[in-house]
Order: sequence, then C-alpha cells, then structure tokens
Amino acid sequence: MPVVFAAVCPHPPLLVPEVATGAAADLDTLRAACLTAVDQLATADQVVVVGSGVERTYEGSVGGGFGAYGAASVRFGDGPAVLPLSLAIGGWLLEQSKAAGVPRSYRAIDPATPPAACVDLGRSIAQGNDRVGLLVLGDGAPRRSEHSPVHLHPRAEIFDSTVARALAAADADVLAALDPDLAAELQAAGRAPWQVLAGALGGLQGQLLYDAAPYGVGYFVASFT
Repeated sequence: MPVVFAAVCPHPPLLVPEVATGAAADLDTLRAACLTAVDQLATADQVVVVGSGVERTYEGSVGGGFGAYGAASVRFGDGPAVLPLSLAIGGWLLEQSKAAGVPRSYRAIDPATPPAACVDLGRSIAQGNDRVGLLVLGDGAPRRSEHSPVHLHPRAEIFDSTVARALAAADADVLAALDPDLAAELQAAGRAPWQVLAGALGGLQGQLLYDAAPYGVGYFVASFT
C-alpha cells in the first residue's frame, strides 16, 4: 500500500526546548508547525522516519537523546542514545505528538546518496500492505544570510525557494531533480531525504506549513495527505 501520510520537518537541536533553554520561544512557531504535521501520522499502521546520517536502519525501540547538546535528561527509547541527530529529532517529535504510540522504524540515508537511489528507497518504503506514515527530516541551506552558520551563498535562497514550492505542490519531479552537487555546496542536509519522499509521494497532496530561515538556515514543514 502506498504511503498514506507524510510529514517533512527540519532537525535543528534547538527544536528541543531543553537544548534551546532561554531561546526556546524563538522557535515556538516552528515547533508547533512540526507537531501539526507529525500529528497526522497517528492513524498510520507504522511510521518510517528518514533522515541523513551514516547508512543504517534502526528498530523503533532504539535510544535517542540530546546529551551532546547539553540536554542529557531528554531521551527516549531503550539503551544508549545511538540515533543520529536527524533521526533523534524525528523520534523526539513523535514522542511529543499524537503518533507517539504508532510502531516506528528509522532509516538513515547517506547525504551523498545519488538521487535515483533515494527515489528508489522511497518507492520501496511505499510497498507492502501496511498504511505507512513517512516522517522526513531535512534542513535547507545554512547559508541564507550574513549571520548564517556558513558564509552567505547567492544561490541558497533560490535553492530553498525551489524546495518550498515543490513541497507545497507535492511535486515529486522537482524534488527528484534537485542537484546533489549544488546541495552539497550549499550544505543543504535535506536533499537526500527529500528525494526519498519524492519516491514515496504517489498521489498525496501537499501543504506547506512553515517556510523561513531563522538563524540563516532554511527550515520547511510540510504535510501530505
């Protein structure tokens, strides 16, 4: 059965209030948009969480946490916190949402994975008999302003605008065509996960819930039903 719901969220550690501490309110709007998108996964039979990292599949019970970001008390799952940041944010969002009780698994995809392989992975996720909810974690370019984590790049805003429009329109063709070399130059961590989404979208319709660049990093939240 195809993916029946999907959500796209960014994965800055500052989404976790205990990490952001006094600056937590700065991302209240982003955090609320993420939870709105993730809540829609609650009626799926299972949730697959996809984000960038060393290529690996993790069981849903695996541990995640934010001790490396100064919030050792925030953790979930069993055993050591082994999930990479993108998947840890995905797991944390699920724990805060109406989808907390839905069985889940995690899939880390190498940021350098070619577009065709990303799309093929999305298609494989969409196969099977379960009603799948897909949670895709990915940041846009961290080069959107003079105050960005990386130096301003003249193509960063254009790249991010292309992604935002594609998410809003559920345009799998545009997402699948994102240039991996440009994405790498812009350090846009979401390229490979978004292309996994492109392979899984089927006939879903998209709604863009958030598109902004706080701290000079492009963040998008979208929901697909």
